[in-house]
Amino acid sequence: MKLAITFDRLRWEEKALKEEADALGVQASLVDAKGLTFDLSWRGDGDLGDVVLQRCISHYRSLFLARMLEGQGYDVVNSYKVAETCGNKLATTLVLSRAGIPTPRTVVALSSEMAEQAAEDLGYPVVLKPFTGSWGRLVSVAPDRATLQALVELREELPNPIEHMYYLQEFVKRPPRDIRAVVAGDEIVACVYRYAPEGEWRTNVARGGTSKAFAPEPELTEIILKAAAAAGGGVLGVDAMESPNGHVVHEINNTVEFKGAQSAVDHSIPKKIVEYVARGRK
Repeated sequence: MKLAITFDRLRWEEKALKEEADALGVQASLVDAKGLTFDLSWRGDGDLGDVVLQRCISHYRSLFLARMLEGQGYDVVNSYKVAETCGNKLATTLVLSRAGIPTPRTVVALSSEMAEQAAEDLGYPVVLKPFTGSWGRLVSVAPDRATLQALVELREELPNPIEHMYYLQEFVKRPPRDIRAVVAGDEIVACVYRYAPEGEWRTNVARGGTSKAFAPEPELTEIILKAAAAAGGGVLGVDAMESPNGHVVHEINNTVEFKGAQSAVDHSIPKKIVEYVARGRK
């Protein structure tokens, strides 16, 4: 089997995936997507191999790359459809809701005026999130109307029209941690609590959060696997929180980072991912 691991920033994860692929006897190559061009009138002849494991950080590069690779006949993990769903919080929330998976209460407002009404309906504090993005960037908590108005006014000055629509969620009263599950197909290959660093409410490892492994109970396992399946399956990071009414899923990551989770578990996450990608494929 020949595997291409595409990236636009070479991180620890991509290097670890290549090392595990080599150890498993899978012929793997690291491919910088920024160096690729595509003749859209031509169907690929398999130069990149049997399977492409798509690992670009950029949402749009990830999305367009998957679409072009699939158009040229490649088997892509994750697929264009999965990238499109997971890369947009609106789309993610819709598929989770349709599948009956518990999520934080979410309201989307299509104007600045209705953003304030949505916040009143949710009740302060509210969480304001961009439709696309990772690492907790541009995620804000508005504890009151004045703060929300300031955030909305700032967004209204941005040139991108998508910033003039608003994705607002209830502020979930959770412990000072959330949950990251790394899923490959129908298997949870790692599940960890992520703890926020001092002075920070976001738990992202990229912001200094720390991880601690735990074994999810059957109810949480079912929720995580159902969420991954609802998004279209593949290699995903499912993020959940412990709310007063049980677990809720608030995000699914298409290009999941797992360095933090790997530091907390005693088995190889990238090995599990490569085994999944290679299983049952050409």
